[in-house]
Amino acid sequence: MIARIRNLPTVATHRLPDQLLPNLRLVFVGTAASTRSAELGHYYAHPGNRFWRTLHEAGITPRRYQPSEFAALIELGIGFTDLSKSGAGMDHQIAAETIDVPGFRAKIEKYRPRTIAFTSKKAASLFYGRPSAAIALGRQPRDASLPEIFVLPSPSGAASGHWTLEPWLQLANWISHLDS
Repeated sequence: MIARIRNLPTVATHRLPDQLLPNLRLVFVGTAASTRSAELGHYYAHPGNRFWRTLHEAGITPRRYQPSEFAALIELGIGFTDLSKSGAGMDHQIAAETIDVPGFRAKIEKYRPRTIAFTSKKAASLFYGRPSAAIALGRQPRDASLPEIFVLPSPSGAASGHWTLEPWLQLANWISHLDS
């Protein structure tokens, strides 16, 4: 006799693995993987995304890394995660039920990074529970229960109209002080 298989709920798969270790100097936090990043399994993988070029231009990394090298940044004290580990696409395409702010907060508690950098105002607004328009770019007011937090303009090519390098330079300056 053949056993019947019941329809079980699909388990959400992680589009991109977290790159987290205790006490990292910096963790970049996005909303979710882009479609291209999810396909390739690399953070900020779309060719039009400024992320990797900006890391080097701002002085956060000693050279320009490629998206496929994202795991190597852990050696520099830099990690990665997203608020949605199962969604993929542009921010407006991410299903609200895949956003896991409590899960992200638990990661902060567990790994205790020294600095968090949201790579879009959307990701920061989801974390803070405030509209994007109420979120300022740059270093955020200090909350002693959290690491230092920076909000960066999205490096996505789709967000070109809101691009500025200045908050990335502020972050680089902060990170350099952690090392001295």
